[in-house]
Amino acid sequence: MAVSGLVMLLYLVVHMIGNLEIYFGAGEFNAYAHWLRTVGEPFMHDEWTLWLVRVVLVAAVVAHAVSAYQLSRRDIRARPTPYVHRRRRASYATRTMRWGGIILGLFVVWHLLDLTTGTVHAGGFQPGHPYQNVVDTFSTWYGDVVYIVAMLALGLHVRHGFWSAAQTLGVGSGARDRALKTVADVLALLLTAGFIAVPVGVMTGVVSWR
Repeated sequence: MAVSGLVMLLYLVVHMIGNLEIYFGAGEFNAYAHWLRTVGEPFMHDEWTLWLVRVVLVAAVVAHAVSAYQLSRRDIRARPTPYVHRRRRASYATRTMRWGGIILGLFVVWHLLDLTTGTVHAGGFQPGHPYQNVVDTFSTWYGDVVYIVAMLALGLHVRHGFWSAAQTLGVGSGARDRALKTVADVLALLLTAGFIAVPVGVMTGVVSWR
């Protein structure tokens, strides 16, 4: 779970930085999207690198989900009878990890159907025109709500997940706990703000066709 989570976290950081290209205009954003399909040429053919990244991400998502299920079953077997008195010592981010993961899983499906295949896209989906497709999506109230809720869930997931992964991989210690938690907080905040900046830019008119 820790390794697959860190793989996805690295992707999220790169993906967020790429998304912010939208603030440089349609030409810049569309060029970035085109570059993603040609990375590694001529050694790698068109979209080969992109498909390699997709395969790695799918493997990471599956490994993460399976690990989460196995850990959940292990916890249940370890204590089949719940505590008589429940004391909420864990943070909100920790207590919502499972539901956050489900929300993010459903969001990924919606996100792909919206901006990759265009199946549920609002308006006329135009392959090869990612800037217009993004503006179309975030010009609808439900597109904004779905995305922002998912990014808030992502922030909570990353906040607990990063620190937990550090403990699992043996990086954490009593002396480093405060620093690791600070890094987790900052990383979660930057990712959440960076991703939400895109729909906010469209809603405020900073990012538009005008």
